This record gives sequence, C-alpha cells and structure tokens, in this order.
Amino acid sequence: MQLSLWTYPWDVADQSVEPVIEEVRGLGLNTVSLATSYHAGRFVQPRGRSRKSYFPEDGTVYFRPSADLWTDAVIRPKMAEQVERDGDMLRALVDARAASGVRTSCWTVCLHNTRLGMLHPDHVARNAFGDPSFYSLCPSSPAARAYARTLAKDISQGYRPDMIELETPSFMGFTHGYHHEKDGVGLTPEEDFFLSICFCEHCRNRAAADRVDAKAARRWVEAAMVEALERERPERTFPAFPDQGIEAFRSIPALHDYLRWRETVVTSLVGEIRAEAHPDTKVVVISDASTWYAGLDLEEVARACDGLLLCLYGAPTSTVAGIADMRRAIGPKKFLGAGFRLFHPEMTGPEELAEVSETAIDAGATGVNYYNFGLVPAKRLQWIRQATLSL
Repeated sequence: MQLSLWTYPWDVADQSVEPVIEEVRGLGLNTVSLATSYHAGRFVQPRGRSRKSYFPEDGTVYFRPSADLWTDAVIRPKMAEQVERDGDMLRALVDARAASGVRTSCWTVCLHNTRLGMLHPDHVARNAFGDPSFYSLCPSSPAARAYARTLAKDISQGYRPDMIELETPSFMGFTHGYHHEKDGVGLTPEEDFFLSICFCEHCRNRAAADRVDAKAARRWVEAAMVEALERERPERTFPAFPDQGIEAFRSIPALHDYLRWRETVVTSLVGEIRAEAHPDTKVVVISDASTWYAGLDLEEVARACDGLLLCLYGAPTSTVAGIADMRRAIGPKKFLGAGFRLFHPEMTGPEELAEVSETAIDAGATGVNYYNFGLVPAKRLQWIRQATLSL
C-alpha cells in the first residue's frame, strides 16, 4: 500500500532531506509525492524556517532536464531557480530511497502552465470566440503532447522514481484560481463550462480527422454564450449540470458528440505518456470529481496507464466509499489512490481523517495521499499518524 505525503521541493530544502524523511516515516508513511513540475501560487508556510509565505516561480520544473531529449522540442521546460539555489531535491530523495525505505513519487503538472502558454499562444486552449486560456496548453496540440510525453520520459529515465502522478494531462476549466479573476455577469455552472471548452485549431483539425463536427458544436456554444452574456440577470438553462456531467447536454447532439470526442484526446495522450515513460516507473492520473471539464473518462484513462489518484477533498465518508465502484470498473490490478487535504475547516480532526482513510482502503484503494507537508501546522500534520495507525 502506498501512503504518501504531497510535498513541495522548497519545503524539503527548507527542512533538509533527512529530517523530512524521518518525519514522513514517523507519520506512518512510506512515500513522498514531490512536485516536479509546478505552476505559480502564493503559499502560507506555517512550518517554514526561512519564511512564512512563498511565491514559487511560474511554470517551471524541479529537476534537471536532459538537454538531449529536448533538442528538437517546440515547447521546452525551464528548470526552477530554486533547484540551482537549494539543490536537486528529487535527486536527493531518490538517492536516499534505498537506505530510508521511503519511495519517491513525482507529482507532475503537465499542461497547466501559464509561462509556457504565454510563450506559445498557438498551443493553448481557446474558447468558442477564439479567446486564449494562457494557463492551459491544449492536449490536442502536437507540441503540447510532445512536451507532456517528454516530461515524463525525462523524469522517469533520469531519476527512476517509483511513480509519476500526472496532474492536468487534460483540458482545464475557465475558472481555476487565476490571478484576480473577475466575473460581473454571474456565470452559471454551465456557462462557465461552455467557456472552458476548447475549439482551437488543433482541436478542430483533430476532430475533423475523427469525423466529429467541431464547427457545429462551436456555433452552438458561441450562440448560447452570446445570449447568456446579454441577459440582465443570470439564468440556469441546464439545471441538471454539473450533477449529470456532459450527459446534461445530450439534447444537443453536436455538443454532446464533441464533448465525448474530447475524452479520446486525453485518453490517447495519457497512453502516449505511459509508453514514453520508463517501464520501472508507474504512471497514474490525478483527478478530482469534475471530470467533465477535463475531458477525463476515468475508466478509459485507467486502462491507458497504471491507475488513478482521486482527490476527495472535503468528500463525506459516503462519497469516499464510492471508490468501490471505480475499483470494480478498472479491475483489481490497477493502482487506485485516494487523496485527502488537511485544510481547515475542510478536515475537522484526526478522527475524520482516520475514518475517510480507512473507508477508502476498505473500498478498494491501494494508496492514500495527504495534502500537504508544508501548508499545514505541525500539530495538524500529526493527524496523519492517527490515520495510518488505523490502516
């Protein structure tokens, strides 16, 4: 069973490697899930020794890329200055693995990258009006797909981690926590989703090759959004969304077909990433419950790689128990992880954390990840120990 702690490299550097490994082991865990490719943010650092807040460099990688793998690439990674300043924390954790018994998993953000999106606007997602979402490289773009594949290949061949956890090998939502997001209209859930649907040139060309009518889907979305943006007040037009996911749009055949087709784009990319990665490294996909905006068919994605890591942040015990359905769907051999966040007031205490962790394992999960080493106070991090004792 994999029991892991999501961790940032700057936090490992701040605490130093050996104390981090000892703390992880003391919590009853056997794996560190280290961010190896990440985006911008602002983080409160309650346990920080050198700072109490941190703004990471946007859209960089936290390992040393192999130059020869990227020679002909259109989109290339940039190594974070933090690696040069503090050292290669991924290398340090991998090198300590044999002696410590603590495995290394690489938490890898694939296509959510504003820095690269700004540098390569021809390869970002674009809505029905042609407006770019710079934070989201499009999974239909050949260059973006090559970037994601090579990223996993580089990490797995150069470092041989036990696992790579793929975050955003997929489409992204229109609302995602970008800097100073503003919406004075009051977009409904379906309208926010409509602005998330990519109709870039790469999507249109790929859909045409697959005999899917992207033009008709785009015309419908554009007309729906024009009408929505002219209303005096917001009005729900698809109240069954998002509870029913994309099935809420079955009455619009062109749109529904296009949304189904998007899932094949993501599934095929995940399969390509798995094929490029070293066979000794497992490849799994991170997903939350909102699979409809990402174009994730979880059953098909699990077949294309080594399994799934489901983020169940704030989910009640009854929902966590639903992992049993996913286990039956993907079979007994695939990895199936559950992710829980220790944020206040989302997680009320050690008893709740222990309950949902045990429920996940009983329902068929073969791993549990906890979020996040550097973001919660030391006393709350100790809740994990009570959870692992119950497993």
